[in-house]
Amino acid sequence: MKKLLVVVLVPLFIAMTSTAGAADKARVGYWTSGVSLGYGAVLEAERFLEKQGLEVEFTHFPDVNAQILALTSDSIDLSFGTPLAGVFSAAAQGIPIKLFAVTQPADAKFVVPADSPIQSLADFKAKKIGSSPAGSSVAVIASTILARNYGITPADFTLVGGNESRLVQFLAQNQVDGSALRSVTVLQVQDELKLRVLGDFAEEWKKFAGTDAVPYVGSAAITAKFISARPEAVTKIILGLLAAERWGAAHPNEVTTILQKAGLPEKDAGAFVTQWSKMYKLDFSPAVVDSLKLQHAEFVKAGAVKGELNADLFVTGPFNEAVRLQEKR
Repeated sequence: MKKLLVVVLVPLFIAMTSTAGAADKARVGYWTSGVSLGYGAVLEAERFLEKQGLEVEFTHFPDVNAQILALTSDSIDLSFGTPLAGVFSAAAQGIPIKLFAVTQPADAKFVVPADSPIQSLADFKAKKIGSSPAGSSVAVIASTILARNYGITPADFTLVGGNESRLVQFLAQNQVDGSALRSVTVLQVQDELKLRVLGDFAEEWKKFAGTDAVPYVGSAAITAKFISARPEAVTKIILGLLAAERWGAAHPNEVTTILQKAGLPEKDAGAFVTQWSKMYKLDFSPAVVDSLKLQHAEFVKAGAVKGELNADLFVTGPFNEAVRLQEKR
C-alpha cells in the first residue's frame, strides 16, 4: 500500500512543481513605425517582461490600427501604444477589449513650413493637413482640437494620413499645407526641414477641457478574457513596463545603442532619448482615468468617436497592485 501511495504521489508532486515553476505566457504586440518603437525596442532588448517571470511572444505591426484588429481576432493578448481612440470605438462596438493602463501622452505639435502664409490654426480650414492615419489617436485629437477651439470640423479640411516619415516628406514636397507631428519628429528634422510650430497638443487641449491633464494617444489594451483570467500576469506586465520606462530615462547611452540596432540612425535615436520622459508615461491612477473619460466625451462632441463609454472598459486592479508592490520594495 505504501509503494502504491509513493507511486501516486511522486507524479502528482512533479506535476505540481512543474506548474508552479512555469512562466506566465503573454502575446504582446506593438507598432514599430511610430513612437512605440523606442519603448518596445528597450522592452525587448533588456527583457523587462521576462524578468518578471513572463514568457513573451512579441508581434510587430507596421500599421497603427493593426493592433486592435489583432486583439479582436485573438492573435495577441495585449498591446501597448495602442491608439486610444481606436480602443474607445472598438469597445463601443461590443468588442471584448479592456484598458489596463495608458502609456503615451499626446506629445505632438501642429506645424507648417517656415515660409508658409498660414499664421494660425484657424487658417487650417479648407486645407490639406497631414496626420497619423485616420482612426489613430493623433488624428482624433487633432480633429477634436480644431473642432473645439477653431470651429473646424473634420469635413472642413482634408486629412492626409501617413507615418511620421511620410508626413515629413509631404511637408517637404508641399503636398500638405500643415501637419500634426510628434515632438520627437520635429526635433529629428529641424536641421533639414525648417518648420514653424502653430500649436502644442497639450496646450490646445487645456483651452477647452478645463483641466491640466494631458491627453493620451497610446494605451495598454488587452483582451477581456486574458485580464479576467490572469490579473496577476497583467500586474507583472505593468511592473515590467514601468521598469522599462524608468530604465530608459536613466540610461540614455544604452537606449541610443539599442535604437541604432533597431535600425534608427544615431541622430534619430538621440532624439528619442531627449524626449523619452515626455513620450513615455505609464499611468492608470484615478485622476488619469477621470481624464480619459473626459477625453472620450470630447472626442464624441467633436464627432471623432461614436458610441457610449462603458465604465467597465477601465480595469484598474492590476495597476493598483503593481503600485502597491513597488511601494513595498
